[in-house]
Amino acid sequence: MPFHPPGRHAITPQDRGRFPGFDVLDRVESWDQVTAGVILARLALPKMLSFFTPTEVAVAAPMLDLLLAQDRDPRVPVLALIDDRLSIGETDGWHYDDMPEDGQAWRATLAGLDNDARDRYGVGYAELARPRQARLLQDVQHLADAGRSWHDFAAAHVWSLWTRYACTAFYSHPWAWNEIGFTGPAYPRGYLNPGINARESFEIPDRNGADPVPFAARVEQARRADDDLPNANA
Repeated sequence: MPFHPPGRHAITPQDRGRFPGFDVLDRVESWDQVTAGVILARLALPKMLSFFTPTEVAVAAPMLDLLLAQDRDPRVPVLALIDDRLSIGETDGWHYDDMPEDGQAWRATLAGLDNDARDRYGVGYAELARPRQARLLQDVQHLADAGRSWHDFAAAHVWSLWTRYACTAFYSHPWAWNEIGFTGPAYPRGYLNPGINARESFEIPDRNGADPVPFAARVEQARRADDDLPNANA
């Protein structure tokens, strides 16, 4: 089919997933033309970003990779998807009353993260090793959990902004659908078998019951990699 790059089929983020060989793009012809056009456009995003500045990209790119645990290719182009939304003013239609509109909120919070890096380590966020980038990001989440503020914003609202946009972008992409076995929009074919553990004829079962990235192993890997963490015996 023309929707697959030569030699590439069933692509998943970082080649991880529970449905080996499953490719949602095999079902493109079951979608109406408008739906197919919207989804396929996510595979052909412009290489040049139009909303974020180069300085903001240098902060946002590693931050989004950390939020989504995208540590190697193939990566879902989350930054480009967010940039595309913000460049045309496509927001969630609301924002917290203590924060500016989403585009400005992104600019302000990325600047805040970069300032944190310079204050603590003397260099910009983009110049830090990944463990230190993760530490600064984790600090924002800790403040959010504690109900505290961060750079004059409620930290929980900042965390919500980042994760809402990141997760929406990630799970709008066909590669993420391949990872979770989602067969894409059911229009115009519809659904006939709603219910728990009920599958349609075009859906496939999970072929691998094991977690592809064991949570405990990832936590331990992060702990060992972060040379800023205090000694466990201290």
